[in-house]
Amino acid sequence: MDETGKSGFAALAKEGSLYPEEKLLKVKSGSKSLQISVPNEVSLQENRVSLTPAAVGILVANGHEVQVEQGAGKNAFFQDREYAESGAQIVYSRKEAFEADLIVKVEPPTKEELNLMKPGSTVFSAIQPGNASAEYFELLNKKKITALGFELLEDKAKGQPIVNAMSEVAGSLVIPIAAELMSSIGGGKGIILGGITGVPPTRVVILGAGTVAEYAARAAIGLGAEVRIFDNEIYKLRRVRHKLGNQVFTSVIDSVTLSQSLLTADVVVGALRAEKGRARCVVTEEMVSAMKSGAVILDVSIDQGGCIETSEITSHDLPTFTKYDVIHYCVPNIASRAARTATTAISNILTPILLKMGDNGGINEMIYHYSWFSKGIYGYKGCTTNLGIAKRFNLPFKDLSLLTTAARF
Repeated sequence: MDETGKSGFAALAKEGSLYPEEKLLKVKSGSKSLQISVPNEVSLQENRVSLTPAAVGILVANGHEVQVEQGAGKNAFFQDREYAESGAQIVYSRKEAFEADLIVKVEPPTKEELNLMKPGSTVFSAIQPGNASAEYFELLNKKKITALGFELLEDKAKGQPIVNAMSEVAGSLVIPIAAELMSSIGGGKGIILGGITGVPPTRVVILGAGTVAEYAARAAIGLGAEVRIFDNEIYKLRRVRHKLGNQVFTSVIDSVTLSQSLLTADVVVGALRAEKGRARCVVTEEMVSAMKSGAVILDVSIDQGGCIETSEITSHDLPTFTKYDVIHYCVPNIASRAARTATTAISNILTPILLKMGDNGGINEMIYHYSWFSKGIYGYKGCTTNLGIAKRFNLPFKDLSLLTTAARF
């Protein structure tokens, strides 16, 4: 190419650079702006909140409206100012906090809160069926509220993201709690959880081989304790042994082996996953009465009925009681002890779901297109759509897929 050609292209390029540049904007087909509300949690000692200020900023930047009740994030050390600076509207009354189309909270809404919600609105929260009643679900259906339960929500890999996240938090907390309770200051026998040179290590027995068990075992092994894990699901025992190596003893739950291990246990962690809405009770009162004086029981599954016969629900203010000279810790919302970490974990899971819901045109489209999401829906426009809840509380059951398909035609 000659010099004239070169100069011609250069002149053309120079001329083009002076024109305003066009930029393609993403067009969201079928997108919908969501109206989201984050109310205060009124349940006893619930310190978590459903969304962080950073999550609110992302939602607002994507065209959604978010309102936060005054003081909603206070116990997790998120201030109203942070929410406001992220684009949230701060509301100052309970009535305003429940007027939005979509309520996102941690604890299940109370009956009073359900009455404040608009008919046909949507709520994302935990369910806690162990504390619920048939009247509660009847009120939910009467208001034609669409309800998603954290315990039922699945991800694309068929895991339970919020349950697993809170289990990680609880599993990470139980061993430090046990260590404090075993100390002389904590009312225990003055034993270090773990071991030092020349002193035999403490023995930790964990009931269940799920996420709580895995994280509790990691913490106990890190301190030098001897860990024994019991579960009736061989595949769970194989998985946890693979993750933790040969540092743990595993066994199916049988009365002889379990009873022998409890006799010498310093710490017992109850972490059995609920079956049909209630955890299995595998440690009898007789077994507890035979345990060592000063041993510690932490029943993490207490919110689902507990897996130890002597367990009774306690609170963060009075977290323990002693029976048969064994210290019991039975606080149902252990994750609330680490409210900021737990809030961030919940928020990180909910935010992409809310964004996807907006992109797809609302909750009805999400239910119709994503089976992993619809697994979390237990109430839909006046109908109970979770078979387990319907059977437990003797409620009429409707298949969600049939309801949503009919609504589209």
